[in-house]
Amino acid sequence: MPQRLKLIIGTRKGLFLATSDLARKRFEWRGPLIPGYEIQSAFLDAREPDTGYALAHHKVWGIHVYKTTDGGESWNPLPEVPRHEDASGGDSLKMLWSIASGHRSQPGTLYVGIEPPGLFVSRDYGATWRCLKGFHQQPSAARWSPAKGGLALHSIAVDPDRPQTLYAALAAGGCYRSDDAGEHWRPINRGIRAPYLNAESPEAGQCIHRLYVHPAGGGRLYQQSHSGTYASHDRGESWKEISTGLPSDFGYALTGDPHDPDTVFVVPEQSSQLRAVADGRLRVYKSGDGGESWTACERGLPQENVYVTILREGLDNDGLEPLGLYLGTTSGHLFMSTDGGRSWNSLAGYLPGILSVRIVIG
Repeated sequence: MPQRLKLIIGTRKGLFLATSDLARKRFEWRGPLIPGYEIQSAFLDAREPDTGYALAHHKVWGIHVYKTTDGGESWNPLPEVPRHEDASGGDSLKMLWSIASGHRSQPGTLYVGIEPPGLFVSRDYGATWRCLKGFHQQPSAARWSPAKGGLALHSIAVDPDRPQTLYAALAAGGCYRSDDAGEHWRPINRGIRAPYLNAESPEAGQCIHRLYVHPAGGGRLYQQSHSGTYASHDRGESWKEISTGLPSDFGYALTGDPHDPDTVFVVPEQSSQLRAVADGRLRVYKSGDGGESWTACERGLPQENVYVTILREGLDNDGLEPLGLYLGTTSGHLFMSTDGGRSWNSLAGYLPGILSVRIVIG
């Protein structure tokens, strides 16, 4: 059977699925699936593309992890939800913030980040969950504090070259790395500015908005912080700011090109006060040299009176040649580029507010 491209779009009122062949000329739509729920994050697993997971929240019906085994056509809640066993008198679960697959050599392994801060692993396709207590119990956790959106463990990734090496980031708390499959963690924040903290070079406490572990490996990481865009070439041991040439040092969304570790895309936003795209113009900025220089990609995107937000999972790539990019806004607009960002066209204009966009080929 020919391969298909699938967009999994999490919104404030359910999940949408858009499917196309690899020419990306025409999409078939389904949804809303899991209707009425806010879908914070959802994906179909590249290791087994018929299997996928969604983090679903509803004020009345509660918090659930949903699973599909038919490529996103139908979804059902899992019996267990990651939560702290001992909440010390507080909430055991306020929010499911992030879900990520394990290493390609570890089928069935998943990671989930929650609030109150906790990192959980499943080795059985989400049937059961175990808290990796070394994350929230390590000493620098005392420096974590809620940001505007909560105390969010929002980014989790496995090093593509080292199955035992994991990365996690939270707002506001910083970036962390484990080299023993999540049992022990240490902060990796050297070089990340934090003018809102009372310290010149704080070990932890930075408000990280998005951490991207490049799938090409080689220790390359990128991040969008509350104060700057950064790159690391040594698995987070040190960071270099790459904000020069961008209209703002603030933003959320960031992705790369799986074939080129020097190519990265970001969507700058005006400020922590406005939290809308910079200058009222929807632009995706591209760098092909690791952040040394930037080019605005705007053809086909609205350039006047645009005051939308692109959330941290609102930008993704499909890994095809030429590279496809997909951009979802809080106003429910979904844009696509099939030429590496040079030009864009609208795929949808009236969806509920978009929280996440993920792509799988399978």
